[in-house]
Amino acid sequence: MSAPPPPEAVRLERVSKTYEGDQPVTALAEVDVRFLRGTMTAVMGPSGSGKSTLLHCAAGLDRPDSGRVVIGSTDLATLPEKRLTELRRDRIGFIFQAFNLVGALTVEQNILLPLRLSGRRPDTAWLAQVIGRVGLDHRLGHRPAELSGGQQQRVAIARALVTRPEVIFCDEPTGALDTQTAADVLALLRSVVDHFGQTVIMVTHDPVAASYANRVMVLADGRIVQDMPQPGVRRIAEELAMLDRRRRQQQPVPAREG
Repeated sequence: MSAPPPPEAVRLERVSKTYEGDQPVTALAEVDVRFLRGTMTAVMGPSGSGKSTLLHCAAGLDRPDSGRVVIGSTDLATLPEKRLTELRRDRIGFIFQAFNLVGALTVEQNILLPLRLSGRRPDTAWLAQVIGRVGLDHRLGHRPAELSGGQQQRVAIARALVTRPEVIFCDEPTGALDTQTAADVLALLRSVVDHFGQTVIMVTHDPVAASYANRVMVLADGRIVQDMPQPGVRRIAEELAMLDRRRRQQQPVPAREG
């Protein structure tokens, strides 16, 4: 008898989002997707495909125009702004490409900031484990300006882990890092899934980064066009190249003058 599938960490049901302007842009068009607990998903696609919008709606940073976003069993649409803020603080971790560290605070203070804001005491054993996992034991008294880009990203990851969030959202977490530091950060994200059973949803443009995931989802024009389980670097690159060729073929050919 097969084991039941793991429960859902995040679910999007027919989620749509349009940004108004001179020419309204549909960033998401009735997206249906489920992310299971204890898995890592890479979200890919060309610029403007809706990747970041999907991430922000799923994390409760932005509200969709229609559809439902459910984290665990909580429908985000039912929450007033204060409760939504508390949910993001207590149950979600977000790792930004720009790190978003507080320059006046030390490494340790930056890591503990979410707990401080919520008035919670740190679990000292868990804190020590997180700091050890990101390799910052000897940097706790330093400030962000004294760290390399890779070390700052590790601080951001530790800050996202310290509250034991159900889901960790990452927006291009390795975009500003060198190859070796990026590999270290990706291995760390992979380890929090494998060892701590957390869920990671990561937007990336890099097929190598995406290959660390259990699943790669490709967006185009606000819709999911591919959903691949552990496809490997070559297959990811081939799918993205094919998508790029298809988009080029669909673009109108400019009329010749004369």
